[in-house]
Amino acid sequence: MRIPSIKIIAVLLPLGFFFAGCNKSQQDNQATTAPAAANPITIAVIPKGTIHEYWKTVDAGAQQAAKESGAQIIWKGPLKEDDRDAQIAVVDDFVSRGVSGIVLAPLDKSALRIPVESAMRASIPVVIFDSGLDGKAGTDYVSFIATDNFKGGQIAGEYMAKILGDHGSVVVLRYAIGSDSTTQREDGFLDAIAKHPGIKVLSSNQYAGVTTDSAMSAGEDMINRFKKPDGSLAFDGIFCATEPTTFGMLRALDGAGQAGKIKFVGFDSSAKMIEALQAGQLSGFVVQNPYRIGYLAVKTMVAHLKGQPVETRIDTGATLITGENIHRPDIDTLLHPKLND
Repeated sequence: MRIPSIKIIAVLLPLGFFFAGCNKSQQDNQATTAPAAANPITIAVIPKGTIHEYWKTVDAGAQQAAKESGAQIIWKGPLKEDDRDAQIAVVDDFVSRGVSGIVLAPLDKSALRIPVESAMRASIPVVIFDSGLDGKAGTDYVSFIATDNFKGGQIAGEYMAKILGDHGSVVVLRYAIGSDSTTQREDGFLDAIAKHPGIKVLSSNQYAGVTTDSAMSAGEDMINRFKKPDGSLAFDGIFCATEPTTFGMLRALDGAGQAGKIKFVGFDSSAKMIEALQAGQLSGFVVQNPYRIGYLAVKTMVAHLKGQPVETRIDTGATLITGENIHRPDIDTLLHPKLND
């Protein structure tokens, strides 16, 4: 029997909507984790940037937490870690989209305060991670999950004093103005050095910028500024508070033939920094636990959204890596976390 054409259309239309819905679901979930649910928890995770290895590890921790919690996360941030306007635009976009919550690593502790206030007024809770924000955790935002960066800087400073034998001179190549986490590290380093009167700080007000190339250029300026007539350097040690700053300075020292000739303490880790430590070009570096930071930031947000009490400040720890402990199993796990496929 021949089915009238109008009936065929009536049968096919629902199927068309079904498959269209499937395709949209697949597109929306490309940057998310966890199976679809009737009313899923959707969390926007906004890093400072997306090009450095550090953030890839943070993302892995966030993805694992979302998987365990049955939540969906959307990972989106500015490309470079000095694009405040881009990060503000990302926050504003997620507020307008009405996500369940926002997990944010502020590029600037002051500039991001108003966007966070707007989110909180719109009943979209915000968890701050990695770097601080002006305001009070538990009131102006839900919680702050990060390394105690001042303490991490103190760890670097105490180690520098030890390897210098409490005598000599040092310089600090800073990261970027407005970055709370790195400013805390740099100030912590200087606080520790101040307790050793035999060590003089020659420079602590030069900034490297957010890329390896800008750090290399700033490092070359630093070297030229303190180069002696015989080509050696007037400082005995240097501290850098991030991976791109550390690696950029390493390149500058190598270009000047000074790599390995001064004490050098960095912060954060990468394969190139590990190689430099093993080659004697780095004296040591302090590492955070970026996987744990991302993991706990998402876990804290999920708990808050479910009405559970959460801590307003969670310290995720900092560890000094040297040639003496780098081969320990626990240190290897910290330096080479298992990332999600």
